[in-house]
Amino acid sequence: MRDCLLLVDVFNDFGHEDGARLLASFQSRLPALRQLLANARAAEIPVVYANDSSEVFDGDAGAIVERARSGAAAALIAEIQPLAGDRFVIKPRYSAFDSTPLALILAELNIERILLAGLSTEGCVAQTAIAAKELGYKVTVVPAACATVDEELEQIALAYLTRVVGVVAEDAPLLLRHPRVGRE
Repeated sequence: MRDCLLLVDVFNDFGHEDGARLLASFQSRLPALRQLLANARAAEIPVVYANDSSEVFDGDAGAIVERARSGAAAALIAEIQPLAGDRFVIKPRYSAFDSTPLALILAELNIERILLAGLSTEGCVAQTAIAAKELGYKVTVVPAACATVDEELEQIALAYLTRVVGVVAEDAPLLLRHPRVGRE
């Protein structure tokens, strides 16, 4: 199965109403996100970033990363920033598929399963997971690598995603059971 790691909204300045709570969650879950990203890179799994436009629709992905560098999580950004060869889509809505070329990119890469992480679990991650399932992808959300504003809402979202939508929610992809790292 051809996997892709999709990271949603990991570049954030946290300068919004829920910013402090989201930042605290992001900081506590960053080690898992870093591990997931490192393992994906080691296994040569394509990495795609989908990030909120912050209402700036100039298509400048580098500027999004730079805005995050000047925010409350500046010290954390370097560890997860895109590398040469990674794809980056700018999203105007909650779902990374809504009004973006993400489906075209995944088709070009022959992706069958999306490993999904980012922030927030109950918001953009959940909306992206739903859209991905509707498009026929297998989807695994990695909760340990997702940040949340509200852990109760996160649990409700994960229960909905697994019970109703058919998404897998597990942290096992942190190990990326992949041929290059001991998978199938």
